[in-house]
Amino acid sequence: MTHSFVLKNGTIVNEQTSIEGDLAMTDGRISQVGGTATGLQELDVNGAWILPGMIDDQVHFREPGLEYKATIATESRAALAGGITSYMEMPNCNPQTINNTRLLEKHDRAAARSLANYGFYLGATNDNLEDIKSVDRFMACGVKVFMGASTGNMLVDDPATLEGIFASCPLLIATHCEHTPTIQENEEEARKLHGSNPPPELHAEIRSAEACLRSSTMAVDLAKRFGSRLHVLHLTTEVELDLFQPGPLESKRITGEVCIHHLYFDDSWYARKGADIKCNPAIKRPEDQRALQQALVDDRVDVIATDHAPHTRSEKDQDFLDAPAGLPLVEFALPCLLELVKSGTLSLETAVAKTSHAPATLFNVKERGFLREGYWADIAVVDPNLDTDIDKTEIRSKCGWSPFSGLTFSTRVTDTFVNGVHMYSNGRFQSEQCGQALEYDR
Repeated sequence: MTHSFVLKNGTIVNEQTSIEGDLAMTDGRISQVGGTATGLQELDVNGAWILPGMIDDQVHFREPGLEYKATIATESRAALAGGITSYMEMPNCNPQTINNTRLLEKHDRAAARSLANYGFYLGATNDNLEDIKSVDRFMACGVKVFMGASTGNMLVDDPATLEGIFASCPLLIATHCEHTPTIQENEEEARKLHGSNPPPELHAEIRSAEACLRSSTMAVDLAKRFGSRLHVLHLTTEVELDLFQPGPLESKRITGEVCIHHLYFDDSWYARKGADIKCNPAIKRPEDQRALQQALVDDRVDVIATDHAPHTRSEKDQDFLDAPAGLPLVEFALPCLLELVKSGTLSLETAVAKTSHAPATLFNVKERGFLREGYWADIAVVDPNLDTDIDKTEIRSKCGWSPFSGLTFSTRVTDTFVNGVHMYSNGRFQSEQCGQALEYDR
């Protein structure tokens, strides 16, 4: 059989195995995994890693309403350059994505301008419970609940509303867990002592482990009481990990996610990076970082994502307490994560499982996230012998800066395929074909 496109002589990493061989694509789908294949087009990757494209279950692409920071077009390009072939985008834009009409509007925008595949969350507020109950289960990846104040003023803090959401939401509930009153008290004390520009490392004390634990405990208790499907986003603390059980993802009703910057940075980086690594929840102690890394190995934490959330350079250059929280991450997230593979902290197979297999399984994504014959050909090729020097690499996120400036990672995403289309190769985009809406087996 002659295939449309063949990646020759790669290391194919999939479902906890790595094999040497070819991977073939035909009509947008994977048509052969392993062995030797012949294609109308062929690319010899010379031993590079052939991975399923990352499915990022948490991004903020800022459209509509905040296009001065980012757009679906710019951030999906950055994502592809970083090996992310599908993303799930958050609802705290303007207007907020809080009903089926606005979900459809987002889908229409992405269909016209997103180079990567796309999914969108419905957002919860204190007064849209009926919209949550009637959400189109095939148009939303899940329902996002801000149980701590963050960008976009979507805090859900009414106990009756929270109970209603956990009792009746027909989709996975994804939560941002921080206890707002605790944070407000901590920030008030910091302002009394330091004004608007405290030492950056105080961010980890303002957005404290206590604030995280109080909120995540509430979310887990609600999920257990109502039998909800709960996914706690961006875990940052060792003390929260006891809320989650190790074991296979398929057997869990309560799952957790960790973000790449919380795996790579700890609070010692604040002195060097300042507001460039200010995020919510905060980057915390080395002990927390190591515990999160081990929780991935133990299958206590299930998904690795980015929480890509760009802001302009001028916004980040304000006094520390006034600077917004959030980092642009998608373009260099995979090379950053693979530093943990190179150091022996994670196996390559585990990294692939947490970035591709797990989000596909968790959100019931149809025919993506694995290198299987018949599945859509969403693929990242990573050369383990080429460096990514951030300061010598074009920044494709619209904000134009990276929290990884000054760093060099020891791998490089060389090629990306979306739905079998060769979209990106060695720093250049090969196609402007738009991605597809994620479909869900529900």
